[in-house]
Amino acid sequence: MPSSMTRRTAIKTGAVLLGLTLTSCTPEAAPPPPSSAAPTTRPSGSSPTATFNFGTAAPPLGLDPALANDIESQRVTRQILEGLVGVNQTTGEPTPLLATEWTASPDGRSYTFTLRSGVKFHDGSPFNAQAVCTNFERWFNFPAALREQAPGSSFKGVFKEYSDQPSLSVFKACTALSSLLVRIDLTERFTGFLQALTLPAFAISSPKALAAGRADILTERRGSQALSAYATHPVGTGPYRFSSWDSTGVTLLSNKDYWGDRGEIGTINFITYNHPQTRLQALIDGKIDGYDAVTVGNFDQLVKRGKQIIQRDPFSVMYLGMNQAIPVLEDLKVRQAVELAIDKDTLIRRFFIDNTAQASQFVPPKLSGFNNNAPGLGYDPAQAKELLAEAGYKGQPLKFYYPTNVTRPYLPTPEKVYAEISRQLTAVGFNIRPVPVDWADGYLQKVQSPGDHAFHLLGWNGFYSDADNFLGPLFGEKNGEFGYQDPQVFSKIDRARGLPDGKERTEQYQTINAQIAETVPAVPIAFPISALALSDRVVSYPASPVLNEVFTKVQLRP
Repeated sequence: MPSSMTRRTAIKTGAVLLGLTLTSCTPEAAPPPPSSAAPTTRPSGSSPTATFNFGTAAPPLGLDPALANDIESQRVTRQILEGLVGVNQTTGEPTPLLATEWTASPDGRSYTFTLRSGVKFHDGSPFNAQAVCTNFERWFNFPAALREQAPGSSFKGVFKEYSDQPSLSVFKACTALSSLLVRIDLTERFTGFLQALTLPAFAISSPKALAAGRADILTERRGSQALSAYATHPVGTGPYRFSSWDSTGVTLLSNKDYWGDRGEIGTINFITYNHPQTRLQALIDGKIDGYDAVTVGNFDQLVKRGKQIIQRDPFSVMYLGMNQAIPVLEDLKVRQAVELAIDKDTLIRRFFIDNTAQASQFVPPKLSGFNNNAPGLGYDPAQAKELLAEAGYKGQPLKFYYPTNVTRPYLPTPEKVYAEISRQLTAVGFNIRPVPVDWADGYLQKVQSPGDHAFHLLGWNGFYSDADNFLGPLFGEKNGEFGYQDPQVFSKIDRARGLPDGKERTEQYQTINAQIAETVPAVPIAFPISALALSDRVVSYPASPVLNEVFTKVQLRP
């Protein structure tokens, strides 16, 4: 293992850090300054010609961003589709994208967006207010059968419910006031609404392409993943058009009609290497220009060869999930024993990049709502054994799911992390049954749906600077991942997301953090540092803690 000093001094280029003082939300009624709406344009007649090869840790699970929430899918769709609102790379605040400005009603229940004029989808159809409403109405009206087949939809995590339970949904209606003016009405104040619109899930697809690709009917398959025809050929307004997707990766081409800066890259090839060493070797051999998810094992070799390493500011949490639908794990003492059995310091020291911090809650330290006093039981295997005895645990086998053939920014070496946690749990008396699942064989769906998983490894990467983006999706309602049922916490999260920014909202999230920590529905282990490796050909890469990395901003040597 490289020393701490070696790892720290090896960083040639620093990431653009999202909000050195990340705050919960921006004032909702204030539109951004007009200057931020103006795109940078290339000289007349200039077209991007460079080819950029990027190594990914897994294939995308689908290219319909409304239904696929894995990082590799979103990495691709961010280049193809755009939302109404973008993210400022420095402050994390919402910035104009397909909307040039917006206003909010005094009660925070209505937002009116002025849309960018002259924009067309890749299929030539016009981007306008009706296209925006077609997308919102599609998400709101997702049929129950689709939601069961594709649990990666972010709509419910943000807006709480669909059209079959309208009284419980935050979304109310979308109205096209004119071709370039659209109003979105909510049933209640939602302070993080603008931030939520920056999620890849709320990128605007061509209505024509959605219809032609029968986007809500999953008749195709990629491995074990059910997809619609649209999810294999997405159409947006972004700087890159979809070209192809096969077993080796995805190819995108520059959109010659793009309204903004087209950058230097004319062709992007996202090439899948599902093992860290093969990604590293591809970079050394010049087959790729960069790759994500640098592991501790890669670090020394990259340093010795003088490769650039860019670290992202920590904006994710890695955790051990527990499923309370499994009878043994209904007992709080058993879950507390799990927490006491885990030596987080050893896990971080062995498997995570330096400066990764231990986690005792699910909200990263730089967000308002982080609780400095969130209760943590610490590492005490002797006490873990005592609690198991008190709970009457008699060695019932517990299935432990973990992903294989993948590297995630929040989980660089899943198999090794599983082996160490399994060893620690076994040492205090748990009877662990390993269940390895290939990431591409539906790992996410297996552990996020009701099932026989007792334990599982996963993490959550934040997409905007609000505590609700962490607590809402994970603990805002009962779900198949944790079998967690705490109506008081659900109610508190629901109330906090509607409070205006300020002391009361911050304190509410701090209280929620403490309450979740006390009941141990899962064990937060680390706030990981993630890193990318780049060839000398790359002068600048738009590293982002929220992974909002659009390749028009990549700068290459001539």
